[in-house]
Amino acid sequence: MSQLRNAMTIDVEDYFQVSAFEHHIARESWDRLPCRVERNVDVLLGMLAEHETHATFFTLGWVAERYPQLVRRIVEQGHELASHGYAHRRASDQSLSEFTEDIGSAKKLLEDIGGCEVKGYRAPSFSIGADNLWALECLQSQGYQYSSSIYPVARDHYGMPDAPRFAYHPETGRGLLEVPPTTVRLLSRNLPASGGGFFRLLPYSISRSMIERVNRVDGQPAVFYLHPWEIDPGQPRQQGVGVKTRVRHYLNLHRTESRLHRLLADFRWDRMDNIFLKDAA
Repeated sequence: MSQLRNAMTIDVEDYFQVSAFEHHIARESWDRLPCRVERNVDVLLGMLAEHETHATFFTLGWVAERYPQLVRRIVEQGHELASHGYAHRRASDQSLSEFTEDIGSAKKLLEDIGGCEVKGYRAPSFSIGADNLWALECLQSQGYQYSSSIYPVARDHYGMPDAPRFAYHPETGRGLLEVPPTTVRLLSRNLPASGGGFFRLLPYSISRSMIERVNRVDGQPAVFYLHPWEIDPGQPRQQGVGVKTRVRHYLNLHRTESRLHRLLADFRWDRMDNIFLKDAA
């Protein structure tokens, strides 16, 4: 096993808040839907404690407002509290003023509830890219120290394939550190190797070998991400969604928890700030 510490990150949002459902579930209905995020995050906290691992929790302000004790449990158990914005709106769908308000209010809310400084931000759906790099300046102006929002892949709704694969200081938003989700370079393309749907879609051995390759060949820590709803096969099923969306969201939910146990045992993990900010100056 590599001695490198990899970054374990959790995007704290509920099943009905994912971008893939935004045209099927109205934001106005969120408060009327059965929430499962608290139960699922508590399961993840138990798993992390079992493996003596700390992680970074990119948390929605909407969730923190309704479950403040959950936020405090995250902090009390030694994990990093970071921001996922307030209401899971893509950065690319917001104006400069809207985005500034979103990231500023989320940061203040999380800090007031958690009683700690919030240093990191991850845009919903990795929605910072070539067309809205101004968002990095906004993050810096609001006091964030790092972002994990630019995915160096080509995807249908997000991605900036020409962006650096590993932590860097962008020219826009100087002083801010961008820490992208992990990719593997193969056949002149960057392939996702950092969790999400691919962790559920592909055999576990492929995810493990990709992270091993990044550690061994690139000599870099990996950044892995997961959503609490991905360990919850009992979540309410949405009707009327397309086949592609249904496969992306529901495939192998029943296998994620056991795979995550293996992943936590197979590699060393830590918080984003512990790995990247100490050497960022």
